[in-house]
Amino acid sequence: MKKYKDILGDGGSNIVGQVEEQQSRLKARLSRVRHTVAVVSGKGGVGKSAMTANLAVAFARQGYGVGVLDADLNGPSLAKMLGVRGQQLQVTEAGVAPAVTGEGLRVMSMDFLLPSDASPLTWDAPTQAEAHTWRGSMEASALREFLTDTDWGTLDLLLLDLPPGTDRLPTVAGILPGLSGAVIVTIPSEVSHLVVKKSVTAAREAKVPILGLVENMAGYVCARCGSVGDLFHGPGGEALAAEVAIPFLGAVPFDPRLAHAGDRGVPFVAAEPNSPAARSLLE
Repeated sequence: MKKYKDILGDGGSNIVGQVEEQQSRLKARLSRVRHTVAVVSGKGGVGKSAMTANLAVAFARQGYGVGVLDADLNGPSLAKMLGVRGQQLQVTEAGVAPAVTGEGLRVMSMDFLLPSDASPLTWDAPTQAEAHTWRGSMEASALREFLTDTDWGTLDLLLLDLPPGTDRLPTVAGILPGLSGAVIVTIPSEVSHLVVKKSVTAAREAKVPILGLVENMAGYVCARCGSVGDLFHGPGGEALAAEVAIPFLGAVPFDPRLAHAGDRGVPFVAAEPNSPAARSLLE
């Protein structure tokens, strides 16, 4: 059996040419996008998607052109949170037209392509064992296609909501060498902070600029009186940011209305703009 080094060229597959052509198309597609920013957490359950959705709306309400890519292919939630589930994607000569929210956000998600709420994302392969082996490569290829085939138009900001896992940011950085930076989301919990430190290291190794840390669920907002009390008793995000030498962008208190707004597909910063959590997001 021949080894790779024994084979001259690429066997006629033109793999290098295909990759270069894909990168050229991606670069052309994103040439009208000023900034691409990944929102990451490393750990699940910290409200990263809710932060992405509401930050996107906050920017849009200030007059910026904003797009959102739900990069969590296996657990997409942004279409629901932003109220665009059920919109039919249109294929035009310019590419796939993304869904558009009432605030003008352009949204692309795997949610639009799944046949039903109960349908999981599955990959074609002769056996499930092979699908598992190739899943990482197939997910990266799918994200590249979403970025390349979507007609994003002219945007000031494209936010990418990444799934949990410290390996996700390096994958996206490999697809998008021009990634503007990453925003990291945490909660006041030692467990969350442990994973965040790994995410910071992964970002630095991938040479992705870290724009800063957002602490979500920083206290509990009473819906009746508006006071903020303790929700978690773990270390604060500001101290963590100082420890790992990244900017601290702010703390967002937990508000049960934020989760309810996401279930209704109504962005919280639009529904409750005067609440402490919405004010923190807008700041």
